[in-house]
Amino acid sequence: MRVLVAEDDPIIALGLASRLRAMGHEVLGPVATVVEARELADGADLYLFDVDLADGDGIELARSLSEDGPRRPVVILTGLDAPEVLDRSIAAGVLAHLTKPVDDRQLEAALRLAAARSAELEALRAEVDSTRQALADRKVVEQAKGLLISGLGLTEPEAFARIQTTARQRNLRLVDVARAIVDQRALYEKGRP
Repeated sequence: MRVLVAEDDPIIALGLASRLRAMGHEVLGPVATVVEARELADGADLYLFDVDLADGDGIELARSLSEDGPRRPVVILTGLDAPEVLDRSIAAGVLAHLTKPVDDRQLEAALRLAAARSAELEALRAEVDSTRQALADRKVVEQAKGLLISGLGLTEPEAFARIQTTARQRNLRLVDVARAIVDQRALYEKGRP
């Protein structure tokens, strides 16, 4: 996994990079600033950000990267054991949160957890998108059936059968035939076939 490390303490940053490489990960950085992290962000599979960076806040960086482009799993590191930092992390969509010092086992567990949770969230987003598309397609089919019913005097089963037959004959998807009917609405609204 390609891990972007953003940590403003150079000793901690180099230690994290070395440990991540020993775990088999490819390290991008380490970098100390928000600006540098943004430059490398697209190449990463996962972000490992300290809360306090040289020129900004790692939690806000994670939030803005998530809003600006593809979502990547984020693990936040902090030296502060403060509930408000955890609350901000949760609100920003961070998937794992570690308090320094961190041992190798905790670090690997956080990375694996964040990556797994991110994959689950992406699968859910894809499922939601697919369901939304299916509902939108169904709406178009229903609209086309309504046009055929009112314009040609067909029953609902006859209108649906006509859409199905046309789709089969032209080797098209049902929704594509329905969309063509809706696009030619004026013909059916005037009662012409």
